[in-house]
Amino acid sequence: MSGEFVPASNALTARWAKDACDGTTTVLSGAGVWPLLAFLAAAAREPGRAELQRAIGIDAAGADRQARVAVSLLRTAATAAALGVWTHAGLAVEPWWQKIVPTEARGELSGEPAADQSRLDEWVQRNTADRLTRMPVQVRPDTALVLATALTIDTKWREPFQDVPLKPAEGPWAGRAKDVAGLTHTSPDVTRLALVPDTPAGPVTLLTTQGEDDIDVTLCMGEPHRAPGEVLAAAVAAIDGEHRLRRGERLLDRTLARQTPGLRIDRITAYEPHTTLRATAVRFDIDVQHDLLSRAGVFGLETVSTLDGRGHLPGISRTPLAVGQAAQDVTATFSAEGFRAAAVTAMAVAAAGVPMAEAQVLDVTFDRPFGFLVWHRPSSLVLLAGWVAEPEDWPDDVA
Repeated sequence: MSGEFVPASNALTARWAKDACDGTTTVLSGAGVWPLLAFLAAAAREPGRAELQRAIGIDAAGADRQARVAVSLLRTAATAAALGVWTHAGLAVEPWWQKIVPTEARGELSGEPAADQSRLDEWVQRNTADRLTRMPVQVRPDTALVLATALTIDTKWREPFQDVPLKPAEGPWAGRAKDVAGLTHTSPDVTRLALVPDTPAGPVTLLTTQGEDDIDVTLCMGEPHRAPGEVLAAAVAAIDGEHRLRRGERLLDRTLARQTPGLRIDRITAYEPHTTLRATAVRFDIDVQHDLLSRAGVFGLETVSTLDGRGHLPGISRTPLAVGQAAQDVTATFSAEGFRAAAVTAMAVAAAGVPMAEAQVLDVTFDRPFGFLVWHRPSSLVLLAGWVAEPEDWPDDVA
């Protein structure tokens, strides 16, 4: 069961794309941001709670559960996902927060920024197979909490492309001194091509390329004068089933063919009169960094990022907290063989107007013989008493 977050996360992706895609090369992951916003929404007070709730598209009450479902859904044969939540050792967190953060996701910030940054960067490398190498946010002396997601995708095409040189005859890529690195293949599955005739962005062409597992990649194209963000938003809505599609052989109709951006109907000599699909695109290899706070309104972060000393996240801690950094790094590669991508999204939460102070640490280590008791709390009945005289050896098979 995918949960109610799927259309909500897709809607966030569509809003972000519409706001951020200005015609320059980019890539973004709403699915990487959404779980972090959901955790913050569940922990926030008003008015930040309402802003975050609008951004995530579901009720803030219980949004933490949907965030956990979201991360688990992203773990498939072709994708991997990880959640990390690091809390400053000196921050007293609420029992509720301890309960909702999965045990395997918890980490600690020592208060030494350089050492903490190194550990977070290592987490990024480990959870993206070294496709990304650093955490998008910086650990600072006042960093009380860091939340992050890591998402990787690695799929091979069911029908691979061939690398070919392209020389576009028209459009902004025409007249280049060098050929464009192109990809092409021919397929009997014409239903992979679709027209979305009626969207706010006008007609949009969709070409879906299937991975060998459970990942598809859909290319979308609108009319030349349409804003890229509007075209992407329309494509997301089509995937959500909000628009009627015209697929495959229906596009042989002259009226529909003329409406379909990028489509040309050719005739060839063949042994059998079957309609086939010939798809041509270009390779791409993209690396992008996003500052989410530069679009705080899209993500519902306007209030909770205000360092006013009041604090906005009482569900996490009684210490006044505010989001000080929010960023995402993404890389994506579309090649003849398949599609690979990695995205790391992170938010750093700082103490809101609270001066940092030195605190004493009671650091105890049981590294010589010691005893133990097991007892029944309601009655104070001691159930077991013991002593450890010799420690176990470190197993040889553990690095």
